[in-house]
Amino acid sequence: MKWLLVAVLTAFTISSAVTQSHILLGSPVNSLCADLIHPAGYSCTEHTIQTKDGYILALQRVASPAQNLTLQYGPPVLLQHGLFMAGDVWFLDSPKESLGFILADHGFDVWVGNVRGTRYSYGHVTFSETDKEFWDWSWQDLAMYDLAEMVQYMYSLANSKIFLVGHSQVIVLLELNKGSGTIMSFAALTQPRVAEMVEAAALLCPISYLDHVTAPLVERMVFMHLDQMVVALGLHQINFRSETLVKLVDSLCEGHMDCTDFLSSITGKNCCFNDSRIEYYLDYEPHPSSVKNLRHLFQMIRKGSFAQYDYGFLKNILTYGTSKPPEFKLSLIPASLPMWMGYGGSDLLADVKDVERTLAELPSRPELLYLENYGHIDFVLSTSAKEDVYKHMIQFFRARKKSSTW
Repeated sequence: MKWLLVAVLTAFTISSAVTQSHILLGSPVNSLCADLIHPAGYSCTEHTIQTKDGYILALQRVASPAQNLTLQYGPPVLLQHGLFMAGDVWFLDSPKESLGFILADHGFDVWVGNVRGTRYSYGHVTFSETDKEFWDWSWQDLAMYDLAEMVQYMYSLANSKIFLVGHSQVIVLLELNKGSGTIMSFAALTQPRVAEMVEAAALLCPISYLDHVTAPLVERMVFMHLDQMVVALGLHQINFRSETLVKLVDSLCEGHMDCTDFLSSITGKNCCFNDSRIEYYLDYEPHPSSVKNLRHLFQMIRKGSFAQYDYGFLKNILTYGTSKPPEFKLSLIPASLPMWMGYGGSDLLADVKDVERTLAELPSRPELLYLENYGHIDFVLSTSAKEDVYKHMIQFFRARKKSSTW
C-alpha cells in the first residue's frame, strides 16, 4: 500500500499587487524550513502571501552557507511543485542531489512555492479545510491566483525578474492568466504582467495536453471514473493518506490489473529513482489536492483538450458565456520569453507525443533536453539528475544573465 502512496505522489507530476505578505515569525506546525532546510545546514525563512481569493500560501527562501557569509544573492528563482506534491520535493535527497540545494550552492536566490491545500500552506481567511468551499478549485485557479501571486511577491521584494522552474502540473500558468507545477506555468505566462516579471522558464515533464497518457493505473482510474466515485462519497479533498482513498484506489487494481509495481503503473518506468528511500519519502508525500483538480485533469485526458474546467452546459454559459469551456492558447505565450524543457522517453504521463504537440503550438522554440530512459519522477528525484538534467538547466539560466558577476 505504501507503493500506492508513492505512486499517487508522482501521479501528475498538477495580481498586480500583493494583497498581504509578511515573513512568518514563530514555528508553524508544518515548517519546510525546520523539516528539511535547516537540518542540511542551509538558512531558510518562512514567508506567507494571501491570494486574491483568500488562500494563505507559504513560500520559503533558501540560502547556502556561503551566501549567509557574503549576504549576497544571485538571480531569484521560484521552484513550483506538481500535483500531490509540495515544496519539500525539491529537498528530499542529499544537498548534492536535490535541485533546491544545488541552485542555492550555485548562488541563486532560491524561493520555494507551496500551493493551496498542501500541508505547508496556511488555509483560508474564511473557510476551514473541512468546508467544501475550501476545495472548490482546480489547476487553473492555482495558475490564476497562487503562482501569479508568488511571482508578484518575489518580483516586488527583489525588484528583479525571476527564473521559474516547474514540474508536471506547473505548465498552465504560462497561458491561463490571460483571462498547477507546468500546467500552471503555461497558463500564467500568457498574461503580459506575469510574463514581464519572468526572465526565463525551465519546465520539467511539461504538460499541457494529456490525451496520450498510457500509464495503466491512470487509464484505469479514468475509465472507472474515480473522480465521480469520490464525489459520490461526499468527498471534496483528495488525500491519499486517508484509509478511504487508499482502499478505493486499491480496489481498482484487485482482480483487474497487476499493480504490484504501483510506481510504474502510475508514471511509467523510472530509471534512476532510489527506491530504498521510499519510507523516507512517505514521511513527506503525498500532499492533499482537491477533487475538482483531479476531475479537471481527467477531463483533459478524456477530451484531449487544454481548456478551462467544464461545468456542463448551463453552468458553462453562466461562468464563461459559452456552452463549452474556453481553451487555452499556447500561442499567447510571448515568443520573446526564453524557455527550456526537459522530458523523458519513459514518461507515461508527459507523453512524448503530447510534448511534441505542445512544442508545435508554442510561438517560440524552447531549448530541449530529451532523455530516453528518464521517467516522470526521475526529473526531481533521480540520483543522477544533477549531471543529467540540472547542470543543463543552470547553464540555460546563466546564459540569460551573462552580464551578471554571480
